Amino acid sequence: MDRNSVIGFLLLGVLLVGYIFLNNKQQQNAAKEKAIQDSIALVNKPKTVPTDTVANLAGTQLDSAHQAQLSGEYGAFAAAAVGTEQTTVLENDVVKITFSNKGGQPVSVQLKDFKTHDGQPLMLANGSFNRLSVEVPANANKTLQSADLFFTAAAPQQLAGDQKAISYRLTAANGAYLEFVYLLKPGSYVVDYDIHAVGFQNILPGSQKFLTLQWNSQNDKQELDMQNERLNNQVHYMTKKEKHDYFTLQRSAHEKLSDELKWVSVKQQFFNTTLIAKKADFASADINTKVPESANIVGQTYTTLQIPYDRSADFSFPIEIYYGPNHYKTLKSFDLGLEKIIPLGSGIFAFVKYVNKWIIIPVFNFLSGFIHNYGIIIILLTLFIRLIIAPFTYQSYVSQAKMKVLKPEIDELKAKYGDDQQTFGVEQMKLFKSAGVNPLGGCLPALLQLPILVAMYSFFPSSIELRQESFLWATDLSTYDSIMHLPFNIPFYGDHVSLFTLLMTATSFMLAFYNRGMADQSNPVMKYMPYVMPLMFLGIFNRTAAALTFYYFLSNLISIILQFVIQKFVISEAKIHAQIQENKKKPVQKSKWQEKLEEMQKRQADMQQNQRNKK
Repeated sequence: MDRNSVIGFLLLGVLLVGYIFLNNKQQQNAAKEKAIQDSIALVNKPKTVPTDTVANLAGTQLDSAHQAQLSGEYGAFAAAAVGTEQTTVLENDVVKITFSNKGGQPVSVQLKDFKTHDGQPLMLANGSFNRLSVEVPANANKTLQSADLFFTAAAPQQLAGDQKAISYRLTAANGAYLEFVYLLKPGSYVVDYDIHAVGFQNILPGSQKFLTLQWNSQNDKQELDMQNERLNNQVHYMTKKEKHDYFTLQRSAHEKLSDELKWVSVKQQFFNTTLIAKKADFASADINTKVPESANIVGQTYTTLQIPYDRSADFSFPIEIYYGPNHYKTLKSFDLGLEKIIPLGSGIFAFVKYVNKWIIIPVFNFLSGFIHNYGIIIILLTLFIRLIIAPFTYQSYVSQAKMKVLKPEIDELKAKYGDDQQTFGVEQMKLFKSAGVNPLGGCLPALLQLPILVAMYSFFPSSIELRQESFLWATDLSTYDSIMHLPFNIPFYGDHVSLFTLLMTATSFMLAFYNRGMADQSNPVMKYMPYVMPLMFLGIFNRTAAALTFYYFLSNLISIILQFVIQKFVISEAKIHAQIQENKKKPVQKSKWQEKLEEMQKRQADMQQNQRNKK
């Protein structure tokens, strides 16, 4: 066996050991995560009562054995262990909430002004997974979830100002009780949720300083693109110190937040459910998440919130629950930073959120105030943006024209100095200086336009106003337009054909071809990059919002028209050439920085020449 074979076997061995190690680690992590999820599911699993004890539901009396069984299982709350589930509805113009006496909690929440992508009623909460539950003591060693117990419901009340209220009470054997009071105002997405614990200081351990609120939320599929929905399924929160942060369900299965929290929000692509502490803050939160392998469930969250408990005889903790859209103006009206859940700019481009807040959103809202066709609004918004950047665009075209005039002289310098890039750079700078040309004149305007381009990339996919709004062949501007569904999936592209994306790509190629003379033809990267980028964008943008690709297509089209008009009828290359020749006749005034730069370049060129002479 030769040395190469030995090395090959050793490398295979290392790879095998590495694979086994990583595989075991992944299995351990998977087992650990499954254990966590199983334990959470066990805690939140509704408790059931043996079938024979359900005789109480028929109005008969339980015998002593069954009563003892319930007392052992439910302690002070044995009387609430069984009952008949009854529901009550509170609704206003925008939301319909169904409450149940089992748990004294909302069991379904419908947003009346919205539909799912397939025309079904849009439910923010629906089904047994969704729970809003306070932990109560059964006895010294056992706790229960209020969601598993039957409350006594009071009759719904009609209050002043068309406000509607309902209350649920869970009474312990010693007279202590837990009460939930819900209040819904007209035209509001907010439900006031007050937790009252009366006499609980007598049944809770003396050292207990917190009440535990368990909030489980399941996000069902609402939009056309499940992949995009899951990317936008996040948990956001705001600390007492005004720090906002979030995590995505697909990337984090568990987060423990030890800071005091003002609010916690489960965000979907266009809607959210948020719990807001009105007076005292939540003491902490422990959040577990799960993304089920389901075609209809986007994600699930299990949130445990600690409520500070002062052990008063009549304890109250008021909460506001927001069930509603991710609408910037609506969320901003709370003055709690809730609007930060809308992704208007993040990461290295976080600064573009100010472009959206101060320019894009105000103009968009102004236009939508009197124009109801959002395709036309996008056209006008595009024209407005191009008007703002018009001075930079014109300067860019002038700079391109100057570089085009100088190109023959630059080519002569390349031929003269060949591979001596150092000397070529020095001479090229001299040429630019004598001609009065800024070589970065065409780049800087493009860089100044970048924040607006990135701002639009964040704004359009996040704008709920565009949801299910149609324009031309696009039936929903908030998601991709599709003119053809493919029977197979193309890697890095998808299983559909977006016409706006094709138009955007085609106009990008046209711009690249139109400006081909400005690229360095001797450099393959610079020569072909303008053609490679549109191909890359074709795959990236095929799944993005039709509003965004329509905007980029329209912006490209305007650029092509402007460039043709300006360079054909506004900018005269002959005049520019004459002006450059006049500039060359003027004495060149060098700045100190330029003098030092040229001196350094000359010194480097001399050193290279000396080295060549020695060889």
